[in-house]
Amino acid sequence: MTITPLMPVYPRCGVRPVEGDHCHLIDENGTRYLDFASGIAVNLLGHSHKGLISAIQDQASRLMHVSNLYGSPQGEALAQKLVDHTFADTVFFTNSGAESVECAIKTARAYHQHEGNEERFEIITFKNAFHGRTMATISASNQEKMHKGFNPLLPGFTYVEFDDLEGAKAAIGPHTAGFLVEPIQGEGGIRPASEGFMKGLRELADEHDLMLALDEVQCGVARTGKLFAYENYGIEPDILASAKGLGGGFPMGACLATEKAARGMVFGTHGSTYGGNPLAMAAGNAVMDAVANPEFLEEVRAKGERLRSRIEQFIGNYPDLFESVRGMGLMLGIRMKVEPRPFMVHLRDNHELLMVAAGDHTLRVLPPLVIGDAEMDEFFEKLSAGAASFKVPEAA
Repeated sequence: MTITPLMPVYPRCGVRPVEGDHCHLIDENGTRYLDFASGIAVNLLGHSHKGLISAIQDQASRLMHVSNLYGSPQGEALAQKLVDHTFADTVFFTNSGAESVECAIKTARAYHQHEGNEERFEIITFKNAFHGRTMATISASNQEKMHKGFNPLLPGFTYVEFDDLEGAKAAIGPHTAGFLVEPIQGEGGIRPASEGFMKGLRELADEHDLMLALDEVQCGVARTGKLFAYENYGIEPDILASAKGLGGGFPMGACLATEKAARGMVFGTHGSTYGGNPLAMAAGNAVMDAVANPEFLEEVRAKGERLRSRIEQFIGNYPDLFESVRGMGLMLGIRMKVEPRPFMVHLRDNHELLMVAAGDHTLRVLPPLVIGDAEMDEFFEKLSAGAASFKVPEAA
């Protein structure tokens, strides 16, 4: 067997996009696909947003990379925007979500160890989470499928059931440094945490001097109709990992923190060669200019309510296929009564509709945040045709 030039770690499908047009992808043969996957919640402004494209083109023509040995006017501008619009006092820029979560883990540990509390290193995480594919981030997850082949895992993580406040409380011990949680589990099945759980974690963190770190790589940057999902819960974290939509399609991320949380992140403790490069900063600034305003966020909430309402009405027509809808804003999940991947493939291959499956028998609905009524109507036309033509597997 000859290995492929691209390392075969993805089961790549036959769709081969070469061009994007607003909320559609176009393949080598000219077939147009309605994109309700958005590169897994990345292309929040669609595929041809003029402001984003021009910002990247303009910056590329002037300066792409210099390293972090020099001052960064572009990075300072984006960091200031994030500070102005969030709980944070300071920002570290990364290249990906996994790197942002790594930084969050290091920041939470450094907070305690900077003060001489070397024994406080353990992070309480929650089952069925997805935090990335690095050694630390797979160690932060309890998913065996992500562990297989990479043991031994890194120590320092304790797993508790998601949305189980009493379990989280019981897990606190003398080594605990903080919590790491997705306000809405993405890969885990678009499962929003309850308000009581999130507020309870904040109270426990305050009571025990722990860091509350949020993984908002998938649910952040306007996806829920708030700039960041924590705003839906009436709390503020100490640390937050962001990426995906923050670059609108350009690979970048950020770790946000309060001044208190970042007290251990001093000269020499962390770094990144590419993180915060001028090209990424241009993309991030363009995204923030587009989404960080009340009008845009209100539109996302309104679109999300319309989409959710229509899905709830629609799924009643196919009780053998669909069970329920959950999520916030334009981060929705359709829980299915059958394995979602065959249905996802059916929609893709027969009805030119792109979606993404997730855990807990869930089909993710992650359209670009710039969708309009035309794209919604097209979505339901394709979803309806797909549901009508899909053969439900017979029970074993």
